[in-house]
Amino acid sequence: MSDTDLIKLYSKQILSLAASIPHQAPLDAPQGEAKVRSPLCGSTVTASVSLDDDRISGFSQNVKACALGQASASILGKVIIGLDRPTLERGRTELTAMLKDAGPVPSSPFDGYEVLQPAREFKNRHASILLGFDATIEAFDDAKAKA
Repeated sequence: MSDTDLIKLYSKQILSLAASIPHQAPLDAPQGEAKVRSPLCGSTVTASVSLDDDRISGFSQNVKACALGQASASILGKVIIGLDRPTLERGRTELTAMLKDAGPVPSSPFDGYEVLQPAREFKNRHASILLGFDATIEAFDDAKAKA
């Protein structure tokens, strides 16, 4: 990877998102939790959720990932409250298609993922970018299983 590729990949916008991850404070009494790790790079995201009427009403995330994984978690965190599982699954599917198949940017409410389009070329970063969705979906399922 050249220096130009790195500069393009870790743009100021990506670094700004990585520095401003929302919902980092732990939830007092989460209904569901999950920790997901990327075996390729070792990045991890731990998500905790509270649900109300099958929608996320409380959310916390602990992100230990590269700037791309952090930026992705930041974008997701900005829109997470009020989402249901089918919407989360759709967002993950659309983000995967954007990264792996040069598909379009995920649709609303997942605005902002266009900044990660340069990561398409870096397959070793895809798992880290998807960790926020993976951990949140698993935490959602954990909450439903415990209900």
